[in-house]
Amino acid sequence: MSSVDTLPLQSENGTEPESRQVSGSVAVLEAMLAEGVTTIFGYPGGAIMPIYDALYDYRDKLEHILVRHEQGGIHAAQGYARVSGRTGVVFATSGPGATNLVTGLADAMIDSNPLVCITGQVFAHLLGTDAFQETDVINITTPVTKWNYQVTDASEIPAVLAKAFYIAGSGRPGPVLIDITKNAQLQLFDYKGYTKCTHIRSYRPAPVVRKEYIEEAAKLINEAERPFVIFGQGVILGKAEKEFKAFLEKSGIPAAWTILGLSALPTDHPLNVGMLGMHGNYGPNVLTNQCDVLIAIGMRFDDRVTGRLDKYAKQAKVIHLDIDPAEIDKNIKSTVPVWGDCKETLPLLTEKVNARVFPQWLQLFKEHQQKEEEAVIQNELNPTTDIMSMGEVINVLNELSGGDAIIVTDVGQHQMVACRYAKFNKSLSNVTSGGLGTMGFGLPAAIGAKFGAPDRTVVAIIGDGGIQMTIQEFGTIMQSNVNVKILILNNRFLGMVRQWQQLFHEKRYSFVDIESPDYVMVAKGYHIEGRSISERSDLRDALHEMLTHNGPYLLEVMVGKENNVFPMVPQGCGVAEIRLK
Repeated sequence: MSSVDTLPLQSENGTEPESRQVSGSVAVLEAMLAEGVTTIFGYPGGAIMPIYDALYDYRDKLEHILVRHEQGGIHAAQGYARVSGRTGVVFATSGPGATNLVTGLADAMIDSNPLVCITGQVFAHLLGTDAFQETDVINITTPVTKWNYQVTDASEIPAVLAKAFYIAGSGRPGPVLIDITKNAQLQLFDYKGYTKCTHIRSYRPAPVVRKEYIEEAAKLINEAERPFVIFGQGVILGKAEKEFKAFLEKSGIPAAWTILGLSALPTDHPLNVGMLGMHGNYGPNVLTNQCDVLIAIGMRFDDRVTGRLDKYAKQAKVIHLDIDPAEIDKNIKSTVPVWGDCKETLPLLTEKVNARVFPQWLQLFKEHQQKEEEAVIQNELNPTTDIMSMGEVINVLNELSGGDAIIVTDVGQHQMVACRYAKFNKSLSNVTSGGLGTMGFGLPAAIGAKFGAPDRTVVAIIGDGGIQMTIQEFGTIMQSNVNVKILILNNRFLGMVRQWQQLFHEKRYSFVDIESPDYVMVAKGYHIEGRSISERSDLRDALHEMLTHNGPYLLEVMVGKENNVFPMVPQGCGVAEIRLK
């Protein structure tokens, strides 16, 4: 999609609307208002200055959050999108401002986060001259955006932005980048209002549902003796949580989740059997290779879920429900492909499946869970040593939050532990960097999540490595008074890398021993209250103080240095080869 279909703008009665002279910058902000945008994350600079100048007059209509780094801005927009279900918006200038967005774009692309990113660009007549702060942002970002486009004439802006919001939020969501030259921002043109985009020639957000595939899928499910559902973020993105729950409860099929699917189904639901993948639960991994029908819903068979493909569910007939046809048969060959939005396909499937229960099959999951409880979980949640574990911190947090908090995780051991043990009662509650695994994601994403869900408690769980990648966003918290709770689990290592070095590289700990500043003192410099603890006897009171404090709060918990995350599927192994120790 490299060209724009310019849509005619008409008033409600079908007549040509009256025009008025506005600048391209004003047209950008009018588009934001028309699309229902209330919050923008960004950082000004020379090439986007006209838009920021216009934004001065829109301060009572659009809330702008000044981040400390453009990467922080786009991660904040991701966090906002993930908990609000709306499209996140970020502004950045040209050159380094635009290139600082690239990591966030890649993260949003692989995790299907709807974003509209506006970057300023040098004057059109300077394009290609290596002008000051000029980069070819279109070619740089093409692989990591759902669509991008460069505007050189202000009259294009309304239709281009309408298309940008439509593409970002429709079908399988993703990030869109619009690069606007400075002359287009300054240029006056005849503005005839803004019309939302609802259709683009050659772009089909969701494939047509083929009823014969629904019939075939239902037949396989009704004949199955050991069916198994694995679900991902597609359930959440499709706003199909109720439809998904209805399907499970009628069919009686046990279900396990990818880390991005977490919170689509309450963690205490009797058919929720746990987490898939490299550090997932023992039962879901082992029994993937024993089910007779595998029903994948809104997930993409990522390598961290499948392990070795030639050892993955070879005995099973596979039903794959997905809105993106490109994902079906990409990694795992499906027996029945069910194209379409799962909010539409799941009710059709539910209508045709028989109401059943699978007590013996579910009992197998319970037996495997008991084995994991004895080998791993009991020691992780209730360690007998004096050293605190990450799991017990999460366990106490669950008790105090009641499973109602939004949990934002960075990347590493703490991420896997939080995803394994955090409890969720409602959807849109788990925010993490899944496909890209971006260290530094957690803090800015938590800021965005708080703006996206201001009435909910937001807890950022971050390791001592990841926090130092975007620690400058303490300044954003200070200036905007963002009431986020920051929980640093400090093991004085780059823990996940160290675990691999211990298990697979003969304990050759190469550059993973990381020193940290006094986080409480650093936070205090940003007027953020905080506390550091190392004793188990202080844990409950400290977490309670963090959760109940009126304002942002940082709690550092010193945990075991060389604790490992188990179970674990070693790289190059099949899911049934999962290790408990």
